[in-house]
Amino acid sequence: MRFAAFDSGQFRWVLVAVTWGTLLCARLALATDWVEYKGHDGPGAGKRIVLVSGDEEYRSEEGLPQLAKILSSEHGFDCTVLFAVNPKTGLIDPNYIQNIPGLDALKNADLLILQTRRRNLPDDQMQEFDEYLKAGKPVIGIRTATHAFLPPADSKWARYADTYKGDDAEWRDGFGRLVLGETWVNHHGKHKHESTRGILAPGVADNQILRGIKDGEIWCSTDVYEVRLPLPGDSKPLVLGQVTARKGDFNEKDQLYGMRPDDGPAVSGAKNEPMMPVAWTKTYQLPGGKRGRAFCTTMGASVDLLNAAVRRLLVNATYWGLGMETEIPKDGAQVELVGKYDPTQFGFRDDAYWANRKMTVDDVRADAK
Repeated sequence: MRFAAFDSGQFRWVLVAVTWGTLLCARLALATDWVEYKGHDGPGAGKRIVLVSGDEEYRSEEGLPQLAKILSSEHGFDCTVLFAVNPKTGLIDPNYIQNIPGLDALKNADLLILQTRRRNLPDDQMQEFDEYLKAGKPVIGIRTATHAFLPPADSKWARYADTYKGDDAEWRDGFGRLVLGETWVNHHGKHKHESTRGILAPGVADNQILRGIKDGEIWCSTDVYEVRLPLPGDSKPLVLGQVTARKGDFNEKDQLYGMRPDDGPAVSGAKNEPMMPVAWTKTYQLPGGKRGRAFCTTMGASVDLLNAAVRRLLVNATYWGLGMETEIPKDGAQVELVGKYDPTQFGFRDDAYWANRKMTVDDVRADAK
């Protein structure tokens, strides 16, 4: 008879097992708070990607499972998608900022794709991020990942906060600035009213991440984020965000708030002079850690993935992050949507919304089959 205690940081349980087999079965039964997508045939076979959702506004709990489906079924990557789960209800609840179970998957990950917003996670969960980043492994940050964490000022992880202004100069402005190249600054386009058209930055037409993406082909109903120019270090802008005026009327109930890909013209004046980078690459290095690759885009709401060029940008960036850029096809990676995909509009939701929606990880898992 063996007794084993495990501590998740949110609850403690004890397993009693008579054999290693029953112990393994008991452990596997806990894997209900995340979704695994087994890679099919493809260049990514044997590579493991962990996609971490957890933002209140841009529906990463919808977008990242779809991205994982594409990466696994079309490219062969093994993908694990994690969610913000409220331990009191067991529901996916992006408003609950203190729990993302399954982060120990980062120990064996080859790539992290992060789309969280101002999480205040327990020590053991933050430790997984810290060890991953100190190992210099690649990171893709999407939209609110520039302000991914907000631990309190007295936390051992305070430096990760986008509000950090402490004595460690290299950590000024937190994880976003150090690792991805920028933190939260402001909305640059008018939120829910001015969309984003992607214009290729000067001199990057031959960049592998942009294979199969034409100038102006990227379009998002999310607005351009402001960044401080120039971006730090060896940051290399790839796509600039042209702030685009709407043609149609604002519609609060419409999936895209009444905006459409043929909107235009470009807004005149300071919003486009200069245009803000909305996708770039850089390298990062935590103090005492190894150097690694990072790709960041301030686009990426779940509705933005309706645009094939946005999906191609993210899939191509996955290959680049893993050092597989030579395997990106000349016309770009395959990015057809997998299964039904009907994302909800972006926007904050109150606690009652998530309680009534009753979205579970099992629901996402069932849709993955």
